[in-house]
Amino acid sequence: MPAPPSNSPPDPAPAGRTSLAGLAYALAAFGVWGAFPIYFKALAPTSPLEVVCHRIIWSVPVVALMLHRHHAWGQWLEALKSPRVRRTLVLSALLVSGNWLGFVYAVESGQVLQSSLGYFINPLVNVVLSMVFLGERLRPWQKASVLLALAGTLTLALGHGQAPWLALYLAFSFALYGLLRKQVAIDALGGLLAETLFLAPASLACLVWLAARGELAFANAGWRLSLFLLAGGVVTSLPLVWFTRATRRISLTTVGICQYITPSLHLALAVFAYGEAFGAAHLAAFGLIWLGLALFMGELFLDLHRQRQPAA
Repeated sequence: MPAPPSNSPPDPAPAGRTSLAGLAYALAAFGVWGAFPIYFKALAPTSPLEVVCHRIIWSVPVVALMLHRHHAWGQWLEALKSPRVRRTLVLSALLVSGNWLGFVYAVESGQVLQSSLGYFINPLVNVVLSMVFLGERLRPWQKASVLLALAGTLTLALGHGQAPWLALYLAFSFALYGLLRKQVAIDALGGLLAETLFLAPASLACLVWLAARGELAFANAGWRLSLFLLAGGVVTSLPLVWFTRATRRISLTTVGICQYITPSLHLALAVFAYGEAFGAAHLAAFGLIWLGLALFMGELFLDLHRQRQPAA
């Protein structure tokens, strides 16, 4: 699950070494996000709600330590002085926690294929939201990409008799989250700390409520599961750090291409590890969406090439 772009400055290291390190960080981040279904499958006896609550609570100390290591407390506190920043981060916190809940539900209910579809669609949803909310105009190939993604979604809906609602929820919730985070002046780590701090009291109250109902898995379902839940803070935060370091060292275009590692691994795990059905409707739908993504990335590369051409 990719994070919103970092506001961090470029890394000052030499370009060749920087690019190689940046690519390694990007591959590590998206590879870990792509392996998330394995981790959350291991938590399957735990309800998705409890998993997300633990993920929020244990992220707070982990991200706080990372922020302390980067000596970024002053910058973080300065950003939070703005009421607009705080309001935006509260909204983004609700969106990202809802996205996490939907993703964990998809994994635990055997719908990893839907999560894969959702994160393949997500970049094209970003394009649509940018047009609607930021007034950006779609170029012809971008319009074709969005139409192909729509055709793929309709193909899947017609093939199965219902729309892939979970995939659409994951795609739109994360796209809206990215749209909000794009408009707030705070880096990825600082934003995540603020979001998890805002959500931590409610998450703790939720765990107390689950315990009172006798439905709390933590400390009641074996030490191994409890350790896995405790690891939620590191699992959430470490790939984000790698992602942030990648965006400092390589272009966002390269990061955008690497992004497709995550849903590709989800797709592979769904079909080959978890035995989810992948029929003709899925093949047609994914084929149309992949074609749309290919057009989108091809148009992006051409546009970047044109911008780099010297003026006549």
